[in-house]
Amino acid sequence: MRIAIGIVGVVLGLALLWYVSQLVAAESGEVVVLTTHDAAGESHDTRLWIVDHEGYQWLRAGSEMAGWFTRLKNDPTIEVERNASSKAYTAIPRASLAPVINELMLEKYGWADRYIGFYFPRDDSIPVRLEPR
Repeated sequence: MRIAIGIVGVVLGLALLWYVSQLVAAESGEVVVLTTHDAAGESHDTRLWIVDHEGYQWLRAGSEMAGWFTRLKNDPTIEVERNASSKAYTAIPRASLAPVINELMLEKYGWADRYIGFYFPRDDSIPVRLEPR
């Protein structure tokens, strides 16, 4: 019985360590708050990384199934809070720029981008350009 409790303790400890390391990685560097709206008009806030490229700000969805990405496809009118300032944008997905935006994210977020990318590969990532309204 003691062995079983020890094994459960180790498994729970490793799960907690994995969760905390994901959280630390995700919150390292500049993080913005994206506000999207669902079909009922309810607001949803999501914390994301952001990069600047060719005069625009860019977000990156890990896949088309990301909740925030699904919401902005249905309603591309969004808000982003960056540097304590909130602004309105129209979100424009640009899948063709994935290699460029992935590289910029890697340059800006370094080890954290590599770490999260290990668990969630960037193969299906979708850059989203923020067009000021």
